[in-house]
Amino acid sequence: MSEVIFTNEMDEEMTLNMGPHHPSTHGVLRFIISSDGEIIRKAIPDVGYLHRSIEKIAERNTYPGFMPYTDRVDYVAAMFANECWASACEKLMDITVPKRAQYLRVISCELNRIASHMVGLGAMAMDIGAVTPFPWALRERERVNDLIEELCGARLTYNYHRIGGVSFDMPKGWSDKALKFLDLFDPAMLEFDRLITLNDIYIKRLANVAVITAEEAVDWGLVGPNLRASGVPWDLRKADGYSIYPELEFDVPVGKGRFGTVGDSWDRFDVRVQECRESSKILRQCFAKIDEHPEDDILGKLPKKLKPEGEAYARVESARGDMGCYVIGKGA
Repeated sequence: MSEVIFTNEMDEEMTLNMGPHHPSTHGVLRFIISSDGEIIRKAIPDVGYLHRSIEKIAERNTYPGFMPYTDRVDYVAAMFANECWASACEKLMDITVPKRAQYLRVISCELNRIASHMVGLGAMAMDIGAVTPFPWALRERERVNDLIEELCGARLTYNYHRIGGVSFDMPKGWSDKALKFLDLFDPAMLEFDRLITLNDIYIKRLANVAVITAEEAVDWGLVGPNLRASGVPWDLRKADGYSIYPELEFDVPVGKGRFGTVGDSWDRFDVRVQECRESSKILRQCFAKIDEHPEDDILGKLPKKLKPEGEAYARVESARGDMGCYVIGKGA
């Protein structure tokens, strides 16, 4: 909880420690805050509490054996870390991923993007004072978790992707279940807009608050929905065109200052809502196209010995933005 470090009787501001474990941070992040009553004048972030020497763990592991550890990089959207590690190793070893496996990767990642955004949207609404949207969003996340559990056997740390493909094909009838979920999810997002996104009180609490301009977003290194909310249409699925994303039709939502200023808190919320709808569009296309490759393997041909030399870098558009992985092989 918050802890007062010092106060000055001649000064209205006080300095507070918020975190690293605090109900409003949703993670191990500490802020040093200068507060004037309920007004925050300054917030200095202190990061690094989640560091667990994952690079050293990787050095002491095999290439395939490191995959479960990547789940811990982002345990709310672990599929993207799986994909990033697999993609870097595939570049390093010149491995071709079968088309069916690529579709399965995109399907698993876009489902995970929806699940991740549901946590973010629900938690933000609750922090602003609306309790109902959080269990509402978790209801949709649970439906996604059920689907992913059927696909790979796990609900949080998936270990689903493999170097060269994925570990399991879709179970029989699974695509029909996923499409049925999307048929429920799309109208549910319209209901979500009526419930909170377009709620007049919610808009007044978020519009014109904490505005981040496009220039500031780029200068500060923001990525993902936070960058796009400032009006910068940067999405690696479009800009880098990795995997089978160039074959798919979808839009990149950006902040437009609909109720306030471009890059305000409402834009950051709305961009995530719009991204959920775009993920639904991507998923529908993938389920339609994957049937064109029914006999494909789900794992590409791997070298007999995974002892490559050289270096490779891969990046993916995770739920939180640009995620990269740099791997060096020394042939041992």
